[in-house]
This record gives sequence, structure tokens and C-alpha cells, in this order.
Amino acid sequence: MTYVISDLHGYPLEKFKALLQKAEFSDDDFLYILGDVIDRNGDGGVEMLCWLLEQPNVQLILGNHEAMLLSCEFVLDEITEESIADFTTEKLELLNTYIQNGGDVTLRSFRKLQNISPDTVSYIFKYLHDVPLYETVTAGGNDFLLVHSGIDNFDKNKKLSQYTVDNFLWAWPELTDEYFDDVITVFGHTPTMSYGEQYKGKIIKTKTWIDIDVGIACGQNPVLLRLDDLKEFYAD
Repeated sequence: MTYVISDLHGYPLEKFKALLQKAEFSDDDFLYILGDVIDRNGDGGVEMLCWLLEQPNVQLILGNHEAMLLSCEFVLDEITEESIADFTTEKLELLNTYIQNGGDVTLRSFRKLQNISPDTVSYIFKYLHDVPLYETVTAGGNDFLLVHSGIDNFDKNKKLSQYTVDNFLWAWPELTDEYFDDVITVFGHTPTMSYGEQYKGKIIKTKTWIDIDVGIACGQNPVLLRLDDLKEFYAD
């Protein structure tokens, strides 16, 4: 079975494991997390990242928050005269943007982890540099495109390779937007409640896409979606 979830934003790992257990997720199944496991809440998702390093059947898709973290990787460098001299206005702006988007808790957790196990921090960043922008899968007789935010500037005649990185990270689709006719696009990034109070804490399914960001960053419980039969599993 193939499962997807998105935008965990520091959701406690033990509660997440309980949701997987509720769905009877096993070693024979595969889970895709569609970006943004980090920032905003708890330890900023650092414990989740450590867990991901050891999961052969779980794949993270790059989210805009992971991309922002990678752009601020310099913060964790050893402080030297050279690193201070290299601290440009551009880097300061990147850091400020990241902190404004909830990255402060994540950076604090990384600093603590770096004091305990710098190798683990190094492994995490290497892992994040290698995560894909999207994946295509087939489940339950349907083809799916899994991506963090949908696709900005979408054109049915364009190949996926013709889109920019930001097109996959920062899209904010309208309810009336349509993607591919023969592929169901699954994404997060846009909290479903932003489409109306009636969608709060719920997945939205349209003719061509599914939005699975149910607003965990805003206090809602996560929902795990099984692609084989589109069954939804809600956290207790």
C-alpha cells in the first residue's frame, strides 16, 4: 500500500507513529511525506528528520520550509573570522525570512543536536540536499504526481522538467484550477481551511488534484491518505 501525508510542521514523532499504527502501516508499505516536516512547532521536526534517516520505506519530498532551511545552512557553520566576513546582507535576509516563517525552533534544535552529534546534523543536511522535488507513483489503478504545493504557472503542454523549483514549492491553487487529466496531483502547502471553514481539518479532493494539508501548523490533527483506495486515516 502507498500512503501520503504532508506539512507535519514539528508534529510529535510518537503521535505520528501512532497514526501509522492506526493505519496498519507496515514494512511492506511505502509512505511519501510531501514536504514541510520542519518548523513552527515542538522541536521543529528535527526528531522526525533523525527518524527519516533510518526509514527505507519512507520518502520525503522537498517542501518550501526544507528549501528555506537549506538556504540558511551557513548558520550552523563554525564561527570564524572568515565566516563572519562572509555573512552578507543576502544571507541575513534569507535567515530573517526563514525565522519569520517559523524556523527559529528548528535552528535551536539543530544547535542542540550539533553539540551532541555533529555527524547526525551532517547526515540530515546531506539527506535534505538529495530529496526529490516530486515523485510519480501508481496505486489502485491510478497514476499520481506527488509534489509539495501543486504546480505554479501550470500548462498541460509543459513537461515537468520545464518548471522551476519554486513552481513546485510555492504554488497556491484555486479550487477551480485543474491539472493533468490522466494523473491525480497530490500536494500540501495550502491549508485546506484557507478554501473555507467547511474544509477545516479535512482533505480536499477535486477532479484532478487532492490537497492533503489539513492545517497541522494551525493546531489541526494530521490525516494520512492511502492512495490505493483513497481511504483517510485521522489522528486521535
